Amino acid sequence: MQTLFLQGPSVTLRMIILVVVSTVLMTIDHRWNHLEIVRSTLSHLLYPLQYTIDLPIRLYDWTEKTLSTQKTLLDENKALLDQQLQSRVSLQKLDILEKENSRLRELLSATPKVKEKVLIAEILTVDANPYRQLIILNKSATDGVYPGQPIIDAEGVMGQVKYVNSLSSTAILITDASHAIPVQINRTGLRSIAFGTGQSGFLELRHITHSADLKIGDKLITSGLGGTFPPNYPVAIITNIDRPAGEAFAIVRAEPLALLDRSREVLLVWHNPPVTKVTSDEKTDDQ
Repeated sequence: MQTLFLQGPSVTLRMIILVVVSTVLMTIDHRWNHLEIVRSTLSHLLYPLQYTIDLPIRLYDWTEKTLSTQKTLLDENKALLDQQLQSRVSLQKLDILEKENSRLRELLSATPKVKEKVLIAEILTVDANPYRQLIILNKSATDGVYPGQPIIDAEGVMGQVKYVNSLSSTAILITDASHAIPVQINRTGLRSIAFGTGQSGFLELRHITHSADLKIGDKLITSGLGGTFPPNYPVAIITNIDRPAGEAFAIVRAEPLALLDRSREVLLVWHNPPVTKVTSDEKTDDQ
């Protein structure tokens, strides 16, 4: 019976032959570089296989790098947007502070050349009562504020303090229906009293005769009479003069110069502050 398979050399012999061949080839390649062409050819032939095997790793690295770059860009973009928002808020605050400083400079420069002591106060709120013209200030009795104390803004007289407590004070505006202020015409010196009308837009001069020397545009200033308001502070401008036939007095209206519904800061003016009365018992103790 013939054998189906021819038996070849033993495994040991094969290994020895391969080792010898490998050693010879390495020696020849090391000394004369005869196998460089073979190596290059094999490299070109194996490159597609190598590229295919390495492709998933390359794809993974590219995806990770792309996602990482995109996340970095998104984070940087968010940080820049946050920084831009903060910068815009800072610019708004600077603009507000600049306008506030401008108002304060105007307020201080509006004070007439008199020797009254003044204090800047901020308007906290406006009284919600539609029939009263009242404002709340952030200065109180601890700051020396007293009832009847005049208040002005950068344009003119606003009113006077009505109530004082330990935390704040309430002031009545010159346009309140219950308020009246002694004034005089700056051009002629004619004295009168400007009454509030309950509306922030105008005052009324009452008991002015038809023959009185008045003109539209005349400025009203404080006369100093009554002792509450110091003299020579601007109050209003005459805007309307009506002399109805058959009436004893003219109807005169004036527009306040103070920005009653817009000012945020006011000046409290110390003028003839009330003096604490000394009782008879205190006088006896002093003696």
